[in-house]
Amino acid sequence: MAATNLNTFAGLSLILDRVSEQRDISEWVTAKADSPDARYLLLDPAGDAYLHRHDENLRWLDARERAHLLPDASWSLLGIAEGQPHFMLVLDERHDHAALESALNARRMGLREAGLRLPAYEAGLFAYAKGLSHWQREARFCSRCGSPVRLVSSGHRAQCTHPACGRLHFPRTDTAIIVLVEYEGACLLGRQAGWPPGRYSTLAGFIEPGEALEDAVRREVAEESGVIVGDVHYHSSQPWPLPASLMVGFIAHAVSSAIRLRDGELEDARWYTPRQIVEGLADGTLGTPSRLSVSYQLISHWLRERAGLDLDSLVERTH
Repeated sequence: MAATNLNTFAGLSLILDRVSEQRDISEWVTAKADSPDARYLLLDPAGDAYLHRHDENLRWLDARERAHLLPDASWSLLGIAEGQPHFMLVLDERHDHAALESALNARRMGLREAGLRLPAYEAGLFAYAKGLSHWQREARFCSRCGSPVRLVSSGHRAQCTHPACGRLHFPRTDTAIIVLVEYEGACLLGRQAGWPPGRYSTLAGFIEPGEALEDAVRREVAEESGVIVGDVHYHSSQPWPLPASLMVGFIAHAVSSAIRLRDGELEDARWYTPRQIVEGLADGTLGTPSRLSVSYQLISHWLRERAGLDLDSLVERTH
């Protein structure tokens, strides 16, 4: 079950059918949950997943193990892949996680680390489950009347329990833009004060109400660096459930090279040519964002298109 995706966590639709039209058919969902083919992805209260102790794969539970080990754990339907129903099991503080690790011969791992280790398909499922479980944890009260909510639709909706309200709440995703800006053969990279020494990345920021994605690119780049952007072109997107974002990636073109940093935004921003990136990586003065991120993919794409360079190979030479 492997898919070739540009961005980590993306491409689940190539394999997984989310069967959203079936989520409210309780008899159908229950039958799938009890099926011998059912698989359960296990998350602890912090949103970490259980992996096999000695390899880089998720430690799935089957229906028998779920009924025996975790009969009281809440589950949600993720979808159907290759005929197998996939569910998410969310644990709480009542469960003995150390004992469970021993019983399953498993270990726990966070999404940032696991995303670089798991097969692409499993990394995407982990991200999906983590995002859904975060929303479930946060959506405990009705935003209209303040009454408690209960999960419905196999974990994908939350309904207000007050008889006079009954509002349905849906999972929320915070959309953010992330952009590689280029000007006359160089790309704009910036760094925040808390990052490791030498690390630079593409610029990013959240969408504001009533704002188009392209307008958000222009505003965020101007706010963070003072650089004025003209043309904006879509590149790719990436689910980023850390905790609940969607990163929408762009390549943009600046109208000039002038940088005017503002207080509180970036510690530094500068233009890098492909040659300067190669030299910075080689001498250790430049660090890239994580390979997990769409930022890394934007830089990789730009280097490949503008200079025929492979960022993976350049980074590997530094280790």
